[in-house]
Amino acid sequence: MEMDTMTLEAKRKKALALLKQKKAKKAQDHGVDYKTYTYDMFMNSMGQAPAEIKRFSQWVNQASADGIYAFESARTSMQTTEVDLVRETGEAMHLLNFSSYNYLGFGYHPEVIKAAQDAVAQFGLGANSSPVISGTYMIHRQLENALVKFFGMPDTGVSLFSSGYAVNLGVIQAYIKPGNYVVCDRAAHMSILEGAKISGGKVEYFEHNDLDSLRVVLEKINDGFSRILVCIEGVYSGEGDYGKVKEIVKLAKKHQAAVLIDEAHSVLVAGEHGRGVAEEQGVLEDIDFYVMTFSKAMSGVGGAVLAKKDMIRYINWYAKCRMFSCALDPAVTGGMVKVLELVSSDEGYKRRARLHKNADYLRACLEPYVDIGASTSWIVTAIFHDEKQTLALNDYLQREGLDTSIMQFPAVPKNEARIRMFVTSEHTREQIEEAARIIRRAAETFHFLKEGAPSE
Repeated sequence: MEMDTMTLEAKRKKALALLKQKKAKKAQDHGVDYKTYTYDMFMNSMGQAPAEIKRFSQWVNQASADGIYAFESARTSMQTTEVDLVRETGEAMHLLNFSSYNYLGFGYHPEVIKAAQDAVAQFGLGANSSPVISGTYMIHRQLENALVKFFGMPDTGVSLFSSGYAVNLGVIQAYIKPGNYVVCDRAAHMSILEGAKISGGKVEYFEHNDLDSLRVVLEKINDGFSRILVCIEGVYSGEGDYGKVKEIVKLAKKHQAAVLIDEAHSVLVAGEHGRGVAEEQGVLEDIDFYVMTFSKAMSGVGGAVLAKKDMIRYINWYAKCRMFSCALDPAVTGGMVKVLELVSSDEGYKRRARLHKNADYLRACLEPYVDIGASTSWIVTAIFHDEKQTLALNDYLQREGLDTSIMQFPAVPKNEARIRMFVTSEHTREQIEEAARIIRRAAETFHFLKEGAPSE
């Protein structure tokens, strides 16, 4: 009986091995191999046959069959400093969480959750309409007023959008007309680039944070008549570095250009009062369109733009993705009103200070071992360069106990793929040290350890 059992087990293993070989052969026949293919290879369809769609599915399926596809794993707990998730394979994992934008930890603050519960009890689950029809609730007005108060600019208006991505699309498309110009930093977020493209305006780019490059572009296009919009960010999500906001605003104004700044990753976090990099660099009142995302330090979803009141009224009616989208849901809106109250208190100041301290500490732990790029913020990077390693590296990090965010081309330049870690005010020193240890082990395993790095 024992021999029969061993024989059956041997047969089972042989059958599994043959199945794996067949899958690999099938994938090879279709030209798909997750170890050599990268995400960007599936982006452009040639001809009517959607062949790359099929190849992309085969690429993902092969990685999933080998148990290394770590993207889209379902989280089963709140986005605290540690998180539980379930992979596509059904594997459950408990990980250190450095993949969430919840910079100040307000997403699970009990007072914020209570405010969201109260709002949904009063206003219901959703807005059920466009904000210009019947989707604007009093809780939306409370959020608008709270934002004006927080920024200390009573003459400013606020327009709320159902996503941060939509703010850039809507604002640029509303403001820019055919024949106008949109000038974008090359490291700008995809929402800015997409907004520029759909606006119908002429799109120009300048090298990241490069004033000379911007000057050349502005001198070329400034005819004293055409509308020009310069689009930048407070903190760039791919690099983790600050924008040269003060210098760029000064240069833009010299050439009669308006300025849009996306403070998605810096609102509530940068500046003495949390009003972003524009506040920190002393040009908050010189910004024409101040864009923010609610899904980062605000811990919710949606976004807003601050601008002059007449411009806000115009945007409300001419930003198509706002006009034809449902308004923010009441629960999240109510929660974010409470976030603004908390972040304006002593607790907000303390959390900001802890966040900056934690980010500095993680950089100090990593810098001797890996290339951390230009990061000077709470977005800390470890550059591993080769996009072909993305799937295996992401899988490795999770299995070692660390949840991060990985970026590769086209989100960052070719061969500059990187691990991004989002530090929060609530991470402990021990959690930061353990995350750094895991990154160092990954650097050794995947060969992106700095030359001459000290041994542990």
